Formats: sequence, C-alpha cells, structure tokens
Amino acid sequence: MYNNNEIISYLQANRILALKLDHAVSAVGQQVTNQVDALGKGATRLLYYTSCFTDEYNDVCQQQKTEDMRFRNAVIHLIQHNDVVYEMLRVYFEEIFKYKTNEQLEYIKKALMAVNIHIAASALTSAGYALAVATSVRIGLNLSVQLSALRGRAAGIAAGIVATYGLVQKAADSAHRLHVQYPAYYSALYMQQLEMMYFLIEPVFERAGALDAPWSSDSGIANIITRMIR
Repeated sequence: MYNNNEIISYLQANRILALKLDHAVSAVGQQVTNQVDALGKGATRLLYYTSCFTDEYNDVCQQQKTEDMRFRNAVIHLIQHNDVVYEMLRVYFEEIFKYKTNEQLEYIKKALMAVNIHIAASALTSAGYALAVATSVRIGLNLSVQLSALRGRAAGIAAGIVATYGLVQKAADSAHRLHVQYPAYYSALYMQQLEMMYFLIEPVFERAGALDAPWSSDSGIANIITRMIR
C-alpha cells in the first residue's frame, strides 16, 4: 500500500517537485506498467500543445491548461494532506451511503459480517458508516500501483519531461472516464481537488465494479466493499 510519502518520493525522484509548483506540470504518483505507453502519451500531449499557436485548436489548448492547473493543485493537496487515497474512498462512500436509511445500512453491515468483514462504526448513520467503511477498505486495500521511483532510477531529463506529460494524460483520461461513468462522484472529487488523483485507485474500482454502486442493490454494495477489501 502506498502512502503520500512514497508518492512524494516518486515525484522528487522524477524531478517533478524540483520544479516550482506554480510552473510545474505535475503528476501525482501512478500505475506506469508500460513506460513506452507513458512516453507515447506524453509525446502526443506535447504535440497537442503545439496547437496552441493555431486558432483552430484553441479549445484543446485551453483544456490541457486547465488539466495542468488541476495537477498543480493536486500536488499541493498531496503535500498538505495525510492520505489522499483515504480521502477519495471517504468521498466515494459518503456519496453511495448518503441516501441510505438506517435499515439499509444495517443490512449492508450484516451482509459484510456474513463474509467475516466487520465494520466498526460508532454510530449507524450514513456519514458515520461512510467513514468507518472507508477506513476498513483503506486498511485492507492492496493498490496495484507501481511507482517507477520505487523500482528503479529516475528517467533521463528529456524522457522524464515527456513521461511526465504522459502521466498527466493518463490521469486526465482516467478523470474523463469517471466523469462519464459516475458524474456525481467525479463532481464530489472535483470539489475536493482530487479528481486528478482518481487514476491511483481506478484499477481497484474497476476490479470491484465500484462505479456500478448507484444502480446496485444493498447486497450488491456489500459485494463491492468485499471485493475492494479482498
């Protein structure tokens, strides 16, 4: 499980935090399982930036500038807060539990107990249960996140710049998918300056079918939580 310190170490090793935050185009940790793919996305993103010199592609340029600014804000948020993964989980569970009755929460709790998952909630309210479940999932979560700084040397300067843009593009693509699949959760993350970090947990959410929660039954939500933890 990776925490903020390890993500920050990645950023430092890849010369991202060495830049001034107000000028950096920064990525917040990631799952770079294919460096070539990251370089390819980075080269594409840099190519798109050349469109800023033409009126025809001004909308593309403005969109990328917005994404870069959101990344800068995400890096600042990362440094100032304890655990961004926990924060994203908390926001998620607050979203799916906010309209649940106490009876529904009790049903979910018992369904989890039946598979030996015990959620210690001080009060069975939607807000209290969201915090308790987020804590339990965070403890049991095995993020399939691979940070290259934890496995090898930092990239060369030229390749590192292109790869950084590749990471921005990967995270922007991930945020866009979330916007389409679960707009309410995307909006909640956006309000917390977290939507550009969603790609850290996207593989876990995909495996658990977490974005199906708005249309799932209470037993279905219990199954999602179970898959997240296991």
